[in-house]
Amino acid sequence: MGWLDRIAECNRHDLSGFLPFEVEDKRIGWVRRSLTEQLAERPEVFAVGAESVGFAAGLDTPERRSAALAEVVGAWHERGLLRRVSGELLAVGADFGEAPLFLIDRSAVQAFGFSAVGVHVNGYVRRDDGLHVWVAERAAGRHSYPGMLDNMVAGGQPAGLSLMENVVKEAAEEAGIPCALALRARPAGAVTYCLEAEAGLRPDILYVYDLELPAGFEPRNADGEVAHFELWPAIRLAETVRDTRRFKFNCNLVIIDFLIRRGVLGPEEPDYAAILAGLRPALPVDPWRMW
Repeated sequence: MGWLDRIAECNRHDLSGFLPFEVEDKRIGWVRRSLTEQLAERPEVFAVGAESVGFAAGLDTPERRSAALAEVVGAWHERGLLRRVSGELLAVGADFGEAPLFLIDRSAVQAFGFSAVGVHVNGYVRRDDGLHVWVAERAAGRHSYPGMLDNMVAGGQPAGLSLMENVVKEAAEEAGIPCALALRARPAGAVTYCLEAEAGLRPDILYVYDLELPAGFEPRNADGEVAHFELWPAIRLAETVRDTRRFKFNCNLVIIDFLIRRGVLGPEEPDYAAILAGLRPALPVDPWRMW
């Protein structure tokens, strides 16, 4: 095992089994070829061609597209094709602050291979014996990755919130961090990956924040998604990521990036240049994303 193994585990996909999903001449997603038969059953919603998938001609506004997708997602759930409907809408748009192309329930994003966005916060403490980082253990009852280790704060980016507003919201819910303290989080770039999962394709973007916490502060979960938190020395964090699969897969990328920026993982490390490049691979979509 090693750093490049963690990166490779986030970037396994074969696009030959997918067709691109295009809107307004932009490639914004990827749909499994096996799913296109179901999409073709709804010609009033989807235009399915030999080389690509898109919306039917009449769905030419964000409102019409959003309404049509909501009806499709609800029908899929009733038929058992989706295990759940989250009720959290993500907006597919050109960039932050621009009008979205449409809204879609988070539960269906992977089926269409749209680029989803998340925010992840590294909570760290400086101590006399070195850098320490707060690690969360996901609750055993969570529907995804139960019991695995996680970043102190992490969550998907819903429609209607800025990135920092989402950081503040997630910090309060997941770690009991008050607003004034959460606002001290500093943006530290992003990591990307493209993973073929059971539900579809995940060409995702994780925006990374660093938050230095007071030595006496202890995060406490408020929404039931975290079983408990532990404060780890940075070297233990590094060894666990490098040598095990205990962390939720995409959290490894966030942690490796943090370790590089903090000098824990330096240029003397074998394959250092490949590790750097692997944290931000180009995604197989145009620069349109969930925001």
